[in-house]
Order: sequence, then structure tokens, then C-alpha cells
Amino acid sequence: MNPVQGPCPVTRFRRTRRTAALRDLVQENTLTVKDMIWPVFIRDGQDIEEPVPSMPGVSRLSLDRVLRAGEEAATLGIPAICLFPYTDPELRTETCEEAWNPENLTNRAIRALKREVPEVAVMTDIALDPYNINGHDGLVKDGVILNDESVEALVKMALAQADAGADILGPSDMMDGRIGAMRAALEGAGHKDVAILSYAAKYASAFYGPFRDAVGASGRLVGDKKTYQMNPANADEAIRLVARDLAEGADMVMVKPGMPYLDICRRVKDAFGAPTFAYQVSGEYAMIKAAAQNGWVDGDKAMVESLMAFKRAGCDGVLTYFAPALARALA
Repeated sequence: MNPVQGPCPVTRFRRTRRTAALRDLVQENTLTVKDMIWPVFIRDGQDIEEPVPSMPGVSRLSLDRVLRAGEEAATLGIPAICLFPYTDPELRTETCEEAWNPENLTNRAIRALKREVPEVAVMTDIALDPYNINGHDGLVKDGVILNDESVEALVKMALAQADAGADILGPSDMMDGRIGAMRAALEGAGHKDVAILSYAAKYASAFYGPFRDAVGASGRLVGDKKTYQMNPANADEAIRLVARDLAEGADMVMVKPGMPYLDICRRVKDAFGAPTFAYQVSGEYAMIKAAAQNGWVDGDKAMVESLMAFKRAGCDGVLTYFAPALARALA
């Protein structure tokens, strides 16, 4: 016995932290490129790479550049790309019919990617905001977002994307009943193998600002989205929403945003054991990039640490704008 310090500790946690080899042996979670879905912004035109000022390192890409991104994803081992369109303002209407146009920007991009890089899974976004002159995810009448009418429109959008060859549909609209309606329509149209990754717990968050810049929605939104997106104060409601979406035919579920809602990720995974994803949204990405550019944090280390947090919270994968940078860092 040490007369000064008392008994020596029997359990020394530092024993397994002593070297990198020991730390690797006891590491509980592993982050790989296979955990990533890469969100990509697309726009019309040719040979265009248009930077998004509020998202350093992220650009809107014309279709030829999107194909290069698909090839990059394949080379880096990123398993999936998720497409988000910047729609010509002249095509945005109150009825949003461009959303299910077979020749709209997203559907053309799906077909091109599946033709050129079929090994990369293509995920899409299903919501009306890129096509809505009001900036909302659903149809609007007299200031009210219509649920059932919006679901009918979203189903048409889902079928058009499935027809184009999408592997994963991502309903992000938060209308009630849309997963069941989409699943029934997909089955009826012969799209039995198309997966649905539902934005089941999507919060009315302040962290979406740079994304809205990227898709041209900033300044267009009339009112807010609090009548259909979740209250950030609620957690039990998220579990009920996930349960409903899985019962209606979702194959995978998502929590959005990511890091401010890691508690929700853990509860969802523990409650259902279903494939669970989080979206490291534009605001999260922009804060890390801005801090790194100012020398306030080590950008690469902050990127990896932030993404590891999702795995620790139980997520099977993450939508992140860091996907290419992470792939290179891990390599």
C-alpha cells in the first residue's frame, strides 16, 4: 500500500488506452465509408459547378458534373448519392406539377446515374418545396398546408422517380399517411423492390438555412413549417412517428437534423432495431467548416468525431456532405 495515495487502483482504464494498437482493440464503434450517403445538389445547364456560399466546398452541379460525382462516389466506395434539385424559378407553381414530370431535373439525373454508374445507389428527395412557389413541402391553400391533397401529389412524384430508376425514395415532407400511400402505389405499379428511407422524425429546425440557399428556397417560404415538421421539444412523438412509418411500409427511417438529436437516434434504434439513419444537415456542416476555416477547430478531426457520434448513437448510416472528404481521410 502506498502510504500517501492509499491502495493502488485494481481497475486502470488507462491500460487499454496506452497505445494505438490497444485503443483499436477495445474500440466499440467503427466508422467506414460504407456508412455514408452523399447529398448532391443538381441544376440545369452544362459544365457548371456553382459554389453554395453558405456551404464551403459544396456546389450545385449540372448533370454532366453529377455524373463525375457519381464516378467519384464509385471510386471512393461511397455506396449512395442523394439528389436535391435547384429548380428553375419559372417552373415553381402553386400546383407543383413539375415534381412528377418524367423529364424533370431529378428524373433525368437518376436515369443518367443509373446508366453510367449503376453500382452507386441513387436516393431521391420526395417533397414539394423545390417545385412550390410558396416554399412549402406540401400544397398550400389559403395559408394552410393541405395534407391529403399533398399526399396524392407526393405519390405521383414517387412513382415518377421509381420509373426513372431510383433505388431509394426519401419522403421528407412529413405529411401524415404518405408512406402507406407510396408503398401501396409502388406495389401496384410493379416497383416492389424500391426502398423507402422515411424522414420519420424531421424537426422544424433552425439548422436548415444553408440547404435552403442551395436549393433556392431562401426567401420563398411563406410562413413556417411548424404545422407539419416536429417540435424540437418532443421526443416521445418521434417514437410514435417511426412506429407508424415502419408499419406503413418504410424499410429504413431517418432522424433529421443529426447531432442535436442524437438522443432520438439512440431511442429509435433501441426501440425498433430497424435500419436507422441521421442527416448531418447543412447547418451542422457549415458550422464545422466555418470554424475550421477560422482555425478554431481541426476540421478533419471535427468531421470524423462528429460522424462517429452518429455510430455511437446507434445509427447505421449518415447523410453527410462530408462523405467524399471522409472517404479520403479514412483511406
